[in-house]
Amino acid sequence: MPEPTPGSRDLPPARPVGGSRRRWVALGRCQLLSWHALAVSWTGGLVVGALLLLPVGVGLWLLPPAAAALRRRSDRARTWAAAWEGARISPPEPLPAAAPAAGPRRASHRRARAVLGDEGFWRDLLWAWVEPVSGGVLVAVPLALVAYGAFGALAQPFLWRRLGPGNWYAFVPVDSTPAMLAALALGLVFAAAGIGAAPAVLRLHARWARRLLSAPRRTELARRVERLTDTRADALDLAAAELRRIERDLHDGAQARLVALGLALDRAARLMEADPGPADLAAARRLLVDGRATSARALQDLRELVHGIHPPVLADRGLGDAVRSLALDSFLDVRVESRLPGRFPAPVESAAYFAVGELLANAGKHSGASDVAIVLEHLEDTLLRITVTDDGHGGADVSRGTGLRGVRRRLGTFDGVLDLHSPPGGPTTVTMEIPCALSSPKTSSC
Repeated sequence: MPEPTPGSRDLPPARPVGGSRRRWVALGRCQLLSWHALAVSWTGGLVVGALLLLPVGVGLWLLPPAAAALRRRSDRARTWAAAWEGARISPPEPLPAAAPAAGPRRASHRRARAVLGDEGFWRDLLWAWVEPVSGGVLVAVPLALVAYGAFGALAQPFLWRRLGPGNWYAFVPVDSTPAMLAALALGLVFAAAGIGAAPAVLRLHARWARRLLSAPRRTELARRVERLTDTRADALDLAAAELRRIERDLHDGAQARLVALGLALDRAARLMEADPGPADLAAARRLLVDGRATSARALQDLRELVHGIHPPVLADRGLGDAVRSLALDSFLDVRVESRLPGRFPAPVESAAYFAVGELLANAGKHSGASDVAIVLEHLEDTLLRITVTDDGHGGADVSRGTGLRGVRRRLGTFDGVLDLHSPPGGPTTVTMEIPCALSSPKTSSC
């Protein structure tokens, strides 16, 4: 299955966990984010201090390392948002390196000037000041509910007599055994609310981080132009290779059979000319039977060729049912969950269909998997996401095969991305994302 490559767009996808474990994991991550918010506040203060010391010269030495420390903090936040919630945040351009200069003083001037002229640095600094106030407070809500609930459920039953008549828990005056039991029940409610709210809070924090930490729009546009320039050449190569394949299949398959059919019919026609005998009629009959079989094989070759270009089920029923057809043809136990509300442009559906087919073939040939799960969904009306998970032995690496690189190139033609999470021992999860919008309302049974 596909491979990771360095870069923020190829981080491992969020690994879903279910039930209470997911909520407890989210609560622990909220705690980690709260500590990180404190570290971000300290780093942001260091950067501001370096900026204030620029007029006296000390800031020229302090600013570059302080900006690098702040970038490490923001990169960690981007990594967590992608790994925990699948909120992939495009990073800004790397902090500019200093141009060669004669002497350390001029070098420090160049480094500080380069940092001050970097738009990504100022976005990181804005995030450093907003994150402790907004993001830190946000993740503190479930932590505070759990802590307060634990006090009511674990401390109040044993301390309420010692705390005296002024002991209140929330809106309950704890001055008797029934009131203590009410405080205990209320504490359990608070704790359960905090644990239950942790996943939603984590999602909100990831969205907030994406809004603040995404690369500037100008940088995004420049990257997209560069990416589309590269993928245009790949698209031309793929189209040329596809045309050569079609020509080869026609020449070696249907064309050769049709030529043989024509020769057989010509021989049969010569045998039927000018008062043929019984032997001639028998030979002509055999030639006609062989010609019928040859025409059937030629028709089958043409059908297979058309299926390789654009499968009829894909054209008639859409991507969801076409993937289900792939699942039925696979010898693996494949489960398909389609959440697609409609049809997509034909080139997008074709690319996604053949990519899923390649991943299923890889799972059957190389991973030792017996069970595969495929999820198709359309996110925010702009993104087609396909997740393929198998229970194989893992350790997938695109550098050891050409099929996975072909999938990535095919998706790159549509500005799509492919992410891989395949630890040794498995499971392997491949996430494919293609920016696209619906082209028609729902027409299939998915």
